[in-house]
Amino acid sequence: MSETVVLLNLGGAVALLLVGLSQIRSGIDRAIGARLRHFLALGTRTGPRALLSGLGVTLALQSSTATALLAASFTERGIMTSRQGQVAMLGANVGTAITAWIVSLHLGWVSPLAILIGHAIGRGHGARRIGFGRAIVGIGLVLLSLNLLDAASAPIRDSEALTALLAVLSSAPVVALAFAAIIALLSASSLAAVMMIASLAAAGQLSHDLVIPLVLGANVGGALPAVIATLGAAPPMRRLTLANLAVRSLGALIVMAALPVLDFPVMSNPIVVHLGFNIGLLLIGWPLAEPIARAFDHILPDASEPREVAPRFLAEDELQTPVVALASATREVLAVGDMIERMLLQILVAFRTMDTAPLEEVQVLEDRIDRTQQEVKLYVARLLRHELSDRQSRRAIAVVDYVINLEHVGDIAEKGLAAMARKRAVEGLRFSEEGYRELIGLFSMTLDTLKAAQTVFATEDPGLAREMIEGKIEVRRREKQSAERHLARLRAEQHESVGTSSLHLDMLRDLKRITAHLSSVAHPIMDEHGLLDESRLRPAPAPAPPFGQSAREGA
Repeated sequence: MSETVVLLNLGGAVALLLVGLSQIRSGIDRAIGARLRHFLALGTRTGPRALLSGLGVTLALQSSTATALLAASFTERGIMTSRQGQVAMLGANVGTAITAWIVSLHLGWVSPLAILIGHAIGRGHGARRIGFGRAIVGIGLVLLSLNLLDAASAPIRDSEALTALLAVLSSAPVVALAFAAIIALLSASSLAAVMMIASLAAAGQLSHDLVIPLVLGANVGGALPAVIATLGAAPPMRRLTLANLAVRSLGALIVMAALPVLDFPVMSNPIVVHLGFNIGLLLIGWPLAEPIARAFDHILPDASEPREVAPRFLAEDELQTPVVALASATREVLAVGDMIERMLLQILVAFRTMDTAPLEEVQVLEDRIDRTQQEVKLYVARLLRHELSDRQSRRAIAVVDYVINLEHVGDIAEKGLAAMARKRAVEGLRFSEEGYRELIGLFSMTLDTLKAAQTVFATEDPGLAREMIEGKIEVRRREKQSAERHLARLRAEQHESVGTSSLHLDMLRDLKRITAHLSSVAHPIMDEHGLLDESRLRPAPAPAPPFGQSAREGA
């Protein structure tokens, strides 16, 4: 077999592994992605919960990078602190190691069964069923790829080129670490790199003093994709991903320094080394999570928010070109949505920390939103004096409708949520553990709804519009469930619930109202594509026949 064919087989096996992992991640995200995000957001109030949340989400998504990006976005929003994010990432690293151990159990016989079952499930209807089907197919592809990886690497295990490469790496552990880190970065998966290392080790090609640097390099390289993905993000997101890279790198250097004394037979097993390294990082990094978070807060401080004057994109000379004018109005309204997000984030921080300082910006943002909303309405009114196509007219109306709804959201946030956050801080009100988690969860869902509304408004995609309406139904269900649980706690006379009853129910009401305003952006899009019923009313039941007269007689 030629070297070209061998390399193609090896590359194809690795590509199939990555495709399988992507299938699992996208399937789970489609089926229960929102639940996983809220599980991570709500499960980080204490250290053990943060650990289990990071581990659980990584096991479900099969990607510590995805968990890192989720945790980073939550730290940016203020849903979790930097320390909680650090602990969640330590759990995510252990989750990746457990995944490697699971897929190394030689379960190749499960592969065709998983693909068959996943395909059958995925042919059904509903996002959840299709998502689970896709994820099960992904599991089958991962297991199949491991068999192909083992078969593809067999011809090169005795090759002179591999022997020479391994000899060079054995004499230079640091080079071996860097080599494995590059492999993990290029494949965007530490799991793929570790499984390649395990395949070579199973054939007896690697000594334990080479296995350890390669596995350490795979761990360091596995942290790089999240760092690269957040390079242009806000400081809170970059702090978390950089801290995770620093912790892995520092741990790798410590183990490399101790390499001469790590002469145990078990160290020749890459899976054991991978799992042991991440458990060790957890045990050492957990107590140091707070000082690490403070250090990176100092290294990457929050950027000061620019005081922008509205509006920014509305140009009078563009009114002669309706397409350009509508694009500019859309950009201006999207900027209003960004201001709404900033308001909600500041309110959430104030609510969590019981500090009124973040609320000072809320009033400034609300005034700016009011001015921008008025300017957009006047701008579109002047645009409507020109000759527009039917589609352009509909878009102009949609722009006005959305900016009006955003202005209503700003009013609710400033007069309702901000006032309640201030009251909680001033009076020192404490919620019950369950009540607090329910409110933070709904706040997180509201922020997700805002991001979805911005995307739907910009793209006018009917599929995203449908998903947004389905999300609104989930929010309504959560709000009703939280109200019922709160009333149950009142009946049980829980002290915290009694003291915060009106605050809890008012916040539920306002978050529900905000979701309703934001979700309205999807209605005209769904209506245009014939996806919306005119009424949610069920058909009225047939009238009962008069007393003493049978249905047949009545007919």
